[in-house]
Amino acid sequence: MINDSSDRGRTDQEPEMLSVLDDLLARDQDITARAVARLHPKINAASSITRNVERSRLLSIYQQRQAEFRQWRGRPAKLAGDAAASALADRDLYISELESQVALLTSSHVALIRAIGELGGFNKWAQFYTSYRETRDKLGQLGAMPEASVDSIPESRRNRRRLQEE
Repeated sequence: MINDSSDRGRTDQEPEMLSVLDDLLARDQDITARAVARLHPKINAASSITRNVERSRLLSIYQQRQAEFRQWRGRPAKLAGDAAASALADRDLYISELESQVALLTSSHVALIRAIGELGGFNKWAQFYTSYRETRDKLGQLGAMPEASVDSIPESRRNRRRLQEE
């Protein structure tokens, strides 16, 4: 029910209409003068609403609220069962397509980073992304960053290399 101070006073004369409007809004049925007249205990014609300034104003306020609620919810008012099922199936298909695209991009990104690393360019790649820390973190969350452990070269191999170089 609308309770702001501008609606007090005159709306007290229309409690049945407010009740009908609240009911239509709560059930998310289209708020029209005909719908209100159909449900109103005393009003039988839509013109009794549209010709009366106060009733017309209330109808307009509730129609605006309903439009805002529907926009906020992001879906059409009332879908038939088949239409709702079809819309849901379309959304599921779209979601699965997006998920497969993300999986493809993730795997290709991992492959590219591994190839760069094998060619010795991983340090350059990492330097490029230092200013993009958030991007790197997000790629890590998506599993798009290869994980590898770096083993240290045993001391005996280092000594052999040094001796060979000398």
